[in-house]
Amino acid sequence: MTLPLPLPPCSNRDGVNSCDHFDYASTMASTLLAPVKTEKDILEHSMYEDDPNANTQLPNEVGSEPRWGPRHRGAQELAELYSPGKRLQEFVCVVLCCTLCVAAGLLMAKYIRPDVFLLLAAIAGVLTADFASGFVHWAADTWGAVDLPLIGKNFLRPFREHHIDPTSITRHDFIETNGDNFAITIPVLARIVWQLVTYDVNEINEKFHWISYWYLCCIFVAMTNQIHKWSHTYFGLPAWVVCLQEWHIVLPRRHHRIHHVAPHETYFCITTGWLNWPLEKLHFWSILENIIEALTGCKPRADDMKWAQKRS
Repeated sequence: MTLPLPLPPCSNRDGVNSCDHFDYASTMASTLLAPVKTEKDILEHSMYEDDPNANTQLPNEVGSEPRWGPRHRGAQELAELYSPGKRLQEFVCVVLCCTLCVAAGLLMAKYIRPDVFLLLAAIAGVLTADFASGFVHWAADTWGAVDLPLIGKNFLRPFREHHIDPTSITRHDFIETNGDNFAITIPVLARIVWQLVTYDVNEINEKFHWISYWYLCCIFVAMTNQIHKWSHTYFGLPAWVVCLQEWHIVLPRRHHRIHHVAPHETYFCITTGWLNWPLEKLHFWSILENIIEALTGCKPRADDMKWAQKRS
């Protein structure tokens, strides 16, 4: 469900502020269809990504201490923590995942029989991947710290960097972009291959819809960060990718801008984004945060804020 967010009309880039018509937002806030973030919110509290001049903040705030972008001190420190060991882990995971994915696809091909249950299994797999992307994204954005042993530098660091330099993902190659997501799918894909190799024909036919569900889920989980990268790429995308975004088959660019309005507390699902609106209207993430804060005393996004404040 894509919210129309035409950014250019609400632009301050030419010295003209056309955002005055957003006074209605407060009166809409109590309605079901109220926008989660207005165009004014997006303009004032997120980094320009569709600007060919590579501006990093509003013109009247440009100075020696940018709020975000590649010149932000925190973003530079986080980028330097990307290690050769992490690179090797990502490379191995990409190779393993691709090998298992191709093997499973070839083994599955002879069992495919188009029917409504196969379609439902595919849709369920995509929805599961979208929710999983949101849950992992929310957990990594909201809790933990970069200085935690093992997971800090290896898995939480990219989330912190991404909030203060959102377009850094567009400068990452295929391996750095996708290594972690490919790693998650390896155990499930390995089990699918094992089932297809060891089960007899009747058993495979009996379980094929479940196998298809998990296979599609793995495909979309593996591709989540590539889809996420496309949602930050405003120039040079292939036409077929733009078409998928426009039809909201994968995460659209303007839909994802809602997440990047500071303090990054909503719209966490980044595979298709289909579940973002209903989860937001249910206050799903804020309820979880309130429960965890009440039980542990930990403040959500405290580490994220710490890195965002490292401007000089």
